[in-house]
Amino acid sequence: MSTPHGLQELLDAHIARGTRGSAPGAVALVARGDRVEVAAAGSATLAGRTPMRRDSVFRLASITKPIVAAAAMTLVEDGLIAPADPVAAWLPELSSPLVVRTPQSPVDDVVSAVRPITLLDLLTFRAGYGFPSDFSLPALAPLFTELKQGPPQPQAVPAPDAWMTALSRIPLLHQPGDGWLYDTCADILGVLIARVADRPLPAYLAERLFEPLGMTDTGFAVEPAALDRFTGYYRAGEDGGSGPELIDAPDGQWSSPPSFPSGAGGLVSTVDDWYAFGRMLLADGLTGDGRRVLSGESVRQMVTDHLTPDQRAESALFTEGQGWGFGGSVDVEITAPWNVPGRYGWVGGTGTTAHVIPSTGTVAVLLTQMELAGPAAPQVMRDFWTYAAGY
Repeated sequence: MSTPHGLQELLDAHIARGTRGSAPGAVALVARGDRVEVAAAGSATLAGRTPMRRDSVFRLASITKPIVAAAAMTLVEDGLIAPADPVAAWLPELSSPLVVRTPQSPVDDVVSAVRPITLLDLLTFRAGYGFPSDFSLPALAPLFTELKQGPPQPQAVPAPDAWMTALSRIPLLHQPGDGWLYDTCADILGVLIARVADRPLPAYLAERLFEPLGMTDTGFAVEPAALDRFTGYYRAGEDGGSGPELIDAPDGQWSSPPSFPSGAGGLVSTVDDWYAFGRMLLADGLTGDGRRVLSGESVRQMVTDHLTPDQRAESALFTEGQGWGFGGSVDVEITAPWNVPGRYGWVGGTGTTAHVIPSTGTVAVLLTQMELAGPAAPQVMRDFWTYAAGY
């Protein structure tokens, strides 16, 4: 694909391809300072009767993670918990964690953890729970079967207390702090936030982030009045030319509140809502009208790489060798046209991506409806990142 002259051209070109891996529609936003470019292309569902709009609502999947990390930092600023604090004071299920002897060991070949799991471990995905590059390891199976980790399925996951009880029976894959593992730490973090705040996670996020930032379309379920703006969710059809297959319709799993509000990937939102969150990060924690959501120091910690070189190498399947801050990746070197040192954000398995670039004051958000086929980002995201990097 040739370099697009504008964001609308970029989206139109990908939607027009019409291949089995193409999304029915997409909405994108790129902003730098007062310059904001928004494009919407295609349709909200495969039937094609509802055009995609700027305010269309999407399943965010893993670009939920930076938002939940920011919520955890509000608790730190309130003095309720510190990054170095062991989380077992609020999550007693993790008071005596066991660790498989080696990552390849069976789940019953375990040793005791050498130290407690801390808040910092959860924020940086180094608590010992989650996914490595090898999905065949025995200790990973319970994450799928008991915790329902993987593609979001909000109505299938047990309530937080039952989920934590199940987690307590699953050994860690690494000793706390030793290795980076994907996903599960963000769900644990969501439970921790609710217990430290003594409020359900949806209510706490609404109070401390969504309401101050004006993120009126963001939550763990779509309000009935917004269902007409909610998009379908698809995966690529099987080989042989079939089109995308519907995973979840607008009146499906996100049309009612879940028992388990997933800090890893449960939110729905719009491009403008995530843009408001991104602008807050660029403004050192301030809203557009000058209210403080986070301190500048908290934002700095979020967007700083916390991994060792070995941990970056271990995470390469997911991060392509980049670093990891709190709840999102951090570019540490230029390895592709879209890599900008200091760029912070992430991608979502439902076909979403969002980043901020502090050095240029850029926010970039792309929301599609197509499930990712694996950790590698699809071409539309890579083209979008390149466009945003040169904005």
